[in-house]
Amino acid sequence: MVKVVRNTKETQITVRIARAASPPTGARVSTTLPFFDHMLATLLRYAGIDGEIDAVGDLSHHIMEDVAIALGRAVREIVPASCARYGDRIVPMDDALVLAAIDVGGRFHFSGRVPNALHTHAMRSFAEHLGATLHVKVISGRDRHHLIEAGWKAIGLALRDAMVEGDALFSTKGSISWSIEHEAGSTPEEGTDS
Repeated sequence: MVKVVRNTKETQITVRIARAASPPTGARVSTTLPFFDHMLATLLRYAGIDGEIDAVGDLSHHIMEDVAIALGRAVREIVPASCARYGDRIVPMDDALVLAAIDVGGRFHFSGRVPNALHTHAMRSFAEHLGATLHVKVISGRDRHHLIEAGWKAIGLALRDAMVEGDALFSTKGSISWSIEHEAGSTPEEGTDS
């Protein structure tokens, strides 16, 4: 289980996640935004991730952005080193048809949008802090709810495929090694970002 806590003047967020057990225990999400809770629980379920997300904040925009940042950072910690790395899915949901393609190889790029600026921004923030390339494409549909939900489902399923463990690293670069040191006695949990 990975725990990420992110606190600012605007939001207080705790994310606890792990790759799903068998059988999965599911996800409990409480952000004070019921539709966003539903989308995050859907994302985690379809991605094969168990856990909890708790968040409070001053504005919907701040809550959605900051939760996506914390969740992306937490998911980064549970991506296996020898994962498949790539995943893509197309999800049909009534009138909606949405594609998501992801590369969890450590380089950020986001392209696409769903018919809600806050959800599009949350998807981008999630990808950025996961360190993923993420493309989301609405192929067809009219119902905003269905298009947004199909987008989160497609991202979850693509992420599940990308995190499948294999026998070797799926990169011509081989293993990438990082060394990060925190000075003055700080720990990774005490780090800050802006």
